[in-house]
Amino acid sequence: MHILFLTDNFPPESNAPASRTFEHAREWVAAGHRVTVITCAPNFPRGKVYQGYRNKVWQSETMAGIRVVRVWSFMSGNEGFALRTLDFVSFMVSGFFAALFVRKPDVIIGTSPQFFTAVAAWAAAAIKRKPFVFELRDIWPDSIRAVGAMQNSRLFDAIEKLELFLYRRAAAIVSVTHSFKRNLISRGIDGTKIHVVTNGVDLDRFRPIPKDANLEAELNLAGCFVAGYIGTHGMAHGLDTLLDAAVLLQADPRGADVRLLLLGEGARRDALIARSRALDLTNVIFHVAVPRGEVARYWSILDLALIHLRKTDLFTTVIPSKIFECMGMGLPIVLGVRGEAAEIVTGSRAGILVEPENAAELAEAILDLKSQPRVLQEMSSAGRSSSERFDRTFLAGEMLKILQTLPRRR
Repeated sequence: MHILFLTDNFPPESNAPASRTFEHAREWVAAGHRVTVITCAPNFPRGKVYQGYRNKVWQSETMAGIRVVRVWSFMSGNEGFALRTLDFVSFMVSGFFAALFVRKPDVIIGTSPQFFTAVAAWAAAAIKRKPFVFELRDIWPDSIRAVGAMQNSRLFDAIEKLELFLYRRAAAIVSVTHSFKRNLISRGIDGTKIHVVTNGVDLDRFRPIPKDANLEAELNLAGCFVAGYIGTHGMAHGLDTLLDAAVLLQADPRGADVRLLLLGEGARRDALIARSRALDLTNVIFHVAVPRGEVARYWSILDLALIHLRKTDLFTTVIPSKIFECMGMGLPIVLGVRGEAAEIVTGSRAGILVEPENAAELAEAILDLKSQPRVLQEMSSAGRSSSERFDRTFLAGEMLKILQTLPRRR
């Protein structure tokens, strides 16, 4: 089978969509299938082309047996809704035309969170008369409304109609959460074509490893109890709560040796750094994003992983993919997310829950766990054992089964 996959994130970018697509495609190639990925020059999250790449109309490379076609797009970092939308739309157009030149695909997949990529995949599938699969990673545009990034209700309604159109036209929808599936069914989408393949973890890469002593020394963290957030510093993540918790920890004698590490990029990063300086926080360390291959080293120096989203009903349907990396690493989790993500963490006994955007509860949870090394060890072991249910190789196989059941012509 020849699988054509459209995504605007792909390695060497290291965010969750890029990792999921690459790891699934790698497994499909290993199973004997052809995979062509259409993407853009790597530029996430700053909107700047990575070293060694150019923003060209067409360039091609092979990565782990995957044919990767990179097309031109307008690039924007976190410079406002209008520019980001132009970024998305430009890739939609370029990706669509590139897909027309890919010979004999058997199925065409478009992935969200921004569904303009799915529009390109649907259009190409319609012309080529092949099944269109919508991989649903986020209920977009609801997530934009949840963080207040779009106020125009008419525009929102128009985008929502386009969203429903794509769901109805898809031969199959692959959702990353059961909550998303329930949401779509409640809006009239045929539940028989909605399949759930959660995010997962590459257990060969994310496994328990000793603390990286060199990295601890470099960041001046030796002898400290380190709680860390690794990931996008975006509007959805509510990371001001971590700074508010840092204020409380800095004022508490029990928190004298506690440090918070925030690693990553995103729309809120500069503002968070400025606020940390204004609060005179000496217990918070900011670090730029690192290549995907380096992430495990940084996870290794943490005693606790902090995973947090803003307190909104929509985010009860979200499962942050970093949960599975932490479980694979055997890293205890403090989770500020409700809903399906909370069920996974508590069900696996890999961590504890705190109320989203509750800094006092977060600070107290960090101090409480710091004083209970035995509990931390139990969480570590439980998380590692449970991570096997979310092995990326297995999940890639489950998605492949869905693709193989689709008719070759539509």
